[in-house]
Amino acid sequence: MIKITENTPGRTALIEGRTCLYFSGFSYLGMHSSHTFRDLLAVGIGRFGSVYPSSRISNMQLKLYEEVEHALAALLQQQSAVCFSSGYLAAQAAITYATTKGEILFAPGTHPSLQYPGALVPVGHWQDWITTVVEMVNKGEDHQYVIVADAVNPLTATVNDFEALRQIEKKVMVLIDDSHGVGILGEKGEGSIHILPDSPALHYMIAASMAKAFSLEGGFIAGHAADVAAIRRSPIFTASTPMIPAYAYTFLHAAGAYATARKRLKDLIIEFKRLNAGINGIHHPHQLPMFVLEDKKEKEHVYTYLLSRDTFISSFAYPDPMGQRINRVVLSALHTHTDLNILSTQLAQFYPSV
Repeated sequence: MIKITENTPGRTALIEGRTCLYFSGFSYLGMHSSHTFRDLLAVGIGRFGSVYPSSRISNMQLKLYEEVEHALAALLQQQSAVCFSSGYLAAQAAITYATTKGEILFAPGTHPSLQYPGALVPVGHWQDWITTVVEMVNKGEDHQYVIVADAVNPLTATVNDFEALRQIEKKVMVLIDDSHGVGILGEKGEGSIHILPDSPALHYMIAASMAKAFSLEGGFIAGHAADVAAIRRSPIFTASTPMIPAYAYTFLHAAGAYATARKRLKDLIIEFKRLNAGINGIHHPHQLPMFVLEDKKEKEHVYTYLLSRDTFISSFAYPDPMGQRINRVVLSALHTHTDLNILSTQLAQFYPSV
């Protein structure tokens, strides 16, 4: 099932000596293969080296981190932001802080990076959960609860609907993981913040990885200045090594490349949805770069079928490796119109027409 390659995939991947179209991974904007992006990264490494060898609270700080944190806060329309060396570390810092602000109410399917050991994450339907949570919060006291959820579920190609939170009457913190939304959703790549309900009762904190859309190893938390300041005083921040400075430099200078790739990706999503409009078995409820594929019991697996035709898609169980396999087409700004036509033709041959 697992295939090994010696090169980082782009729009294609070398698999067992064959060059296959690659519709997997999460480099949605394809920056890791962009010459413009790589040139910026090279400049950053030349200027700052491979690492900034200091803790986040030493008496010598690199101004670059202040600049990238200001840019992140502005992008997400928040008062303040703080960056970390990985999205996982940022999420762990966020949930560690959130546990001091009230009883945690996890949403179904909350990403493991946003959980703490022993966390009780419910199963079930999103709408049932959010309805119950609104009732629970309204029956409680101000600041009694903290709602924790992912903004985007990349496994189901779903943007979660938070509109019911508008009915909340008691003050509550809402911690959102927007790793698969920031950089992709919104006019400027601000992510899911533009679809979260605005209410004086709701106190948002956004955590996200920068490895997805931005192709950079790093993470951040954005929110109210007081929350970010408190996180800066926590050991999970003070004892950590900062993100590689060349990555921070690249983020600050790649805005134009990100914008161009984001527009191209949006156009490719629209085109691929149009190409497959008459095919039964492809699910795409929102304008995300993921398309969920059904397996047909009377046929071979869609993954196996496509791989035999030199097309590689995402097909594995996650986060539980023993769970049900999820088949997805993941688009990237690297893909061409020809790539989409080839895959659409293959899918039309596999699935029955509507």
